[in-house]
Amino acid sequence: MGGISTVERVERGVLIGLITRDQTAEQVEDYLDELAFLATTAGIQTEKKYTQNLDHPDVKTFIGKGKVDEVREYVEDEEIDVIVFDDDLSPSQMRNLERIFKKKIYDRSLLILDIFLQRARTAQAKTQVELARSEYLLPRLTRMWTHLERQRGGTGTRGGAGEKEIETDRRMIRNKIAKLKKRLEQIDKQMQTQRGNRGALVRVALVGYTNAGKSTLMNRISKSKVFAEDRLFATLDTTVRKVVLHDIPFLLTDTVGFIRKLPHQLVESFKSTLDEVREADVLMHVIDISHPNFEDHYHTVNSTLSEIGCEEKPSIVVFNKLDAWKPDPVDPQDVDPDIDSDPLDALKKSWMSKVNDKKVVFISATKKINIDELREVMYNTVKEIHLKRYPYNKTLY
Repeated sequence: MGGISTVERVERGVLIGLITRDQTAEQVEDYLDELAFLATTAGIQTEKKYTQNLDHPDVKTFIGKGKVDEVREYVEDEEIDVIVFDDDLSPSQMRNLERIFKKKIYDRSLLILDIFLQRARTAQAKTQVELARSEYLLPRLTRMWTHLERQRGGTGTRGGAGEKEIETDRRMIRNKIAKLKKRLEQIDKQMQTQRGNRGALVRVALVGYTNAGKSTLMNRISKSKVFAEDRLFATLDTTVRKVVLHDIPFLLTDTVGFIRKLPHQLVESFKSTLDEVREADVLMHVIDISHPNFEDHYHTVNSTLSEIGCEEKPSIVVFNKLDAWKPDPVDPQDVDPDIDSDPLDALKKSWMSKVNDKKVVFISATKKINIDELREVMYNTVKEIHLKRYPYNKTLY
């Protein structure tokens, strides 16, 4: 369960998902595709995917005994390094599975935490991730000696996994958690001061599922060079840029992407990042329309926004990656020859153009498609708030 290193050789892994009364086979296949993307981001090459039908996870091993034997045989024969579960494992399940497979076991949360650990750049992001990971690992101290020794600087003992050693490790992690929380409080105060120093400019926050294209759109609108990459969680750090549209200035913020089953520890530790969303005047919800599960992504983000009390904020829904979008295949006999075949026109007439009565724009940030329309919608939205805040400026616009 030590951290995954992308410097060393790529590790080979298998993925496991459970089909239950709450998750259909089709959904689990989609979830495992996303898990494979996460694994690739973390430096794990997916060799095989397993699914099993169970009413509920096995208390001891998450999957049934027969499936455990099947996976173990493949893992041994193919010399697999890592076994990744799409759902979170309890501490006892993690211990049992490590004992059975004698390999590194990752669940979804631990995999996401490791990706965040790799990608954190600023002191704030590093502290947030270290805190989240430490809180996650605290109840899961089994076969952790390599990971813990790396934290100790190689001074730990490897004698045996006795109660004394585990208690020492727990105390060490508890002390680390306390220090990280104190450090994060100091950083949060600094960030609050920075936000306060920005004055009363209108704030627009980019939100969306990870890899929806927020950073690329940030670069397109603000003409800046925020790091953007076709990978999950390409950026963790909040970036703020001042933008001026038709002489009205406002602040545009790029935030960390959301994802299905985001670890609770991360939500808690990324409080200051989420504060950028809470304090925004307008949310710009970016959706990758080319993704087959973009509707699920849309609802996942809305659910997270609801959890942090931001569902009522003024919003602009931006369906991005229009250049990669492909309409659902239809029977030629059902097509009305009088209807315009232009995809953008078709989308504007679809249900997507009327989601929750919000302002909706279809664009491609990379291909610069419809960016002018988006700028106009942003301008009108920001202008409305700006003039309420500065009514004496009305004669200027």
